[in-house]
Amino acid sequence: QVQLVESGGGLVQAGGSLSLSCAASGRTFSSYAMGWFRQAPGKEREFVIGISKSGTSTYYAGSVESRFTISRDNNKNTVYLQMNSLKPEDTAVYYCAATLGTVFAGPRMNYWGKGTLVTVSS
Repeated sequence: QVQLVESGGGLVQAGGSLSLSCAASGRTFSSYAMGWFRQAPGKEREFVIGISKSGTSTYYAGSVESRFTISRDNNKNTVYLQMNSLKPEDTAVYYCAATLGTVFAGPRMNYWGKGTLVTVSS
């Protein structure tokens, strides 16, 4: 069992930056590829960004490439999301998720955090 707890959400102006963290419980953090998903009001949850188990590979949704960066520290059981040049359309609840596999799709994720709200004002 893995528990994921996100932190760092809040309100930021368009063009600003925000950092999110996701702390994982358990000793097997490095066994999981980690991803961030988001769900905007009235929309379906979507994949944002992901990182491989070792941290050597990253994957991006086209809408965030060059603006968002993901990293992980397997010694601290934590994955990070750095968001720059934020836009109002980035407003959403951001969820951290873990998968034993290599595909970052909602149904394929084994564990989810409860989410943290990011609001970008125009």
